[in-house]
Amino acid sequence: MQPYRRSYRRLYLQGGSYFFTLVLEDRRQDTLTRHFTALRQALLYEKQRHPFTLLAWVVLPDHLHMLWRLPAGDDDYSNRIRRFKANFSRQLTSNETISRSRQNKAERSIWQRRFWEHLLRDDQDLRRHIDYVHYNPIKHGHAERAGDWPHSSFRYFVERGVYPADWAGPA
Repeated sequence: MQPYRRSYRRLYLQGGSYFFTLVLEDRRQDTLTRHFTALRQALLYEKQRHPFTLLAWVVLPDHLHMLWRLPAGDDDYSNRIRRFKANFSRQLTSNETISRSRQNKAERSIWQRRFWEHLLRDDQDLRRHIDYVHYNPIKHGHAERAGDWPHSSFRYFVERGVYPADWAGPA
């Protein structure tokens, strides 16, 4: 028996750790940071009903990155992501133009339909992705230092001694 399953180019591993990227349909919008509280509530709502461990995350105006670890015996991240996106979308007032294709599927036009996932292979891969998540606001020009960006798990990692407070800041 294989410890994982494949479905449409996705790899599912029970109890696996994953890196996800979710992107807004319109990358010019700042919906995720403008509605950060609603986004966090939608994530906590899903986490309470279908548990997972949130290892790290960063929310930028038009996309977000998250690292999750699923419970042993569970590989269903796709439905968690779908419900999380739907819950967040329902909290926002609807004023966007919705295509016929999306109307037929009862979708709004807030998120890109797909998301990106990467199964984390080992501790080194996990660490690289945690660093990537926390460096992302600097990469995209939203902050000069990782600690300056409020929508991130970076401060949690500083409090636990994983990073120094000035990590990835100007030299």
